Amino acid sequence: MRVRFGDFTLDSETRQVLRDQEAVPLSTKAFDVLHLLLERRPSVVSKAELHERIWPRTFVVDANLSVLIAEIRKVLDDDAKTPRFVRTVHRVGYAFFGTAVDLAPPAPASGTADRRCWLVWDDQTFPLVDGDNVVGRDPRSTVWVDASGVSRRHARIRVADDQALLEDLGSRNGTLLREATVTAPTSLEDGDVIRVGSVTLRFRMWTAERAPQTERMPRP
Repeated sequence: MRVRFGDFTLDSETRQVLRDQEAVPLSTKAFDVLHLLLERRPSVVSKAELHERIWPRTFVVDANLSVLIAEIRKVLDDDAKTPRFVRTVHRVGYAFFGTAVDLAPPAPASGTADRRCWLVWDDQTFPLVDGDNVVGRDPRSTVWVDASGVSRRHARIRVADDQALLEDLGSRNGTLLREATVTAPTSLEDGDVIRVGSVTLRFRMWTAERAPQTERMPRP
């Protein structure tokens, strides 16, 4: 996800906020809040959802969230009373306020191997794009899995360069890879089995370099 707003650009792949091509300092959790607000614009994101996404399975007071919002506003030169970017919806949550434009992902560097990644669920195939691919019950997810035990935003697969990384997004039931719980971004290999809720997904990766040779069939 690359989004341009004002003098700023948020790039989810590099996890940076740029101002005129210069990175501005932003903590990890503040970046995640801004990312979510941009992703859900212009809808309001409730405090409850922000707490669940930023501090999964952990109780924190609203003041912690207020600190992150203040950090974002300071970096963006935003004002709570006359906002350009972040709007407070009192007693509810926050929303991105202003004009934002989705940018095309940067072109891959020359020489990058041709690669295709996808997930398979029963008879369904979900192509994965370069960058972030969200797996969840939300119909807006890259991989929409409408099944029991799957959170709205359950997991994320980040495809970049010559690898794909699987990350749990604080889901209620966790994400399993090779029968082990995913607790940190983990590299995927072709054929890996991923379990989210009651659903089993299979990860596939094809590259021109590793494509098998076509088998010659004997002629009658």
